[in-house]
Amino acid sequence: MTTIETPDSGRRRGGRAANREAMEQQIRELGRSHLRTHGAAGLSLRAIARDLGVVSSAVYRYVPSRDDLLTLLLVEGYTDLADAVDAAVGRVDDEDPESRLLNAATSVRLWAVADPARWALLYGSPVPGYAAPAEQTVVPGTRVVATLLRELGGAYGRGLVRDDLPGGSAVLSSDLAAIRDEFGPALPDAVIAAGSMLWATLIGAVSLEVFGQYGAGTFRHPEELFEAQMRLVLSRILLGSTGSGVVASGGERSPDPS
Repeated sequence: MTTIETPDSGRRRGGRAANREAMEQQIRELGRSHLRTHGAAGLSLRAIARDLGVVSSAVYRYVPSRDDLLTLLLVEGYTDLADAVDAAVGRVDDEDPESRLLNAATSVRLWAVADPARWALLYGSPVPGYAAPAEQTVVPGTRVVATLLRELGGAYGRGLVRDDLPGGSAVLSSDLAAIRDEFGPALPDAVIAAGSMLWATLIGAVSLEVFGQYGAGTFRHPEELFEAQMRLVLSRILLGSTGSGVVASGGERSPDPS
């Protein structure tokens, strides 16, 4: 039997889709709120249902399990972070790879400091009993790494990468080749290894600050420490990295006050 489409049926479908989207958005918002108060391991769909004022089965229609909620929050977090990084990089001219990479790093720190709970979900301890589904999380979860490698590739193409970077062993070379295949830039092993150093320094520096591992009062100006750390690692990778200029709080580079 042929179904006849009417304006009313189209509006009803549109209304149901809008309602579903609104409900899923509320669940994600509460999920982020519960992350801040209970941590990832303490997430509970029943608690979210209570806050929504609905029975738990109503929430399960949209998010079947706690693991599905964690996956939603992971994908959302990775995407938000990567969008912030790409926006920060895009504010700097292509001809200035050092500033583009500094802006990328600074935007990561600002995002993490603004929402430590979500940073902990992305880069903290694994949640007991949860395994992130690779098919949903790998692409958004590697976007920031891809941006850093792309920017290093741009610098390398302009002849702005040091030619004395240490190379790795033959065993490491196969791993670096896999990274090259995944992310695309036709870079030498030494440059890809340098990218991994930049990535490790970035994540480590941000995590030390966000998780309070420096100790209370050790560094009164953590943003200045972070900038010094990033400039140091970039000076080991890029030619002509003078260290001039200051990365401002919004990720923009401002003139050296001296």
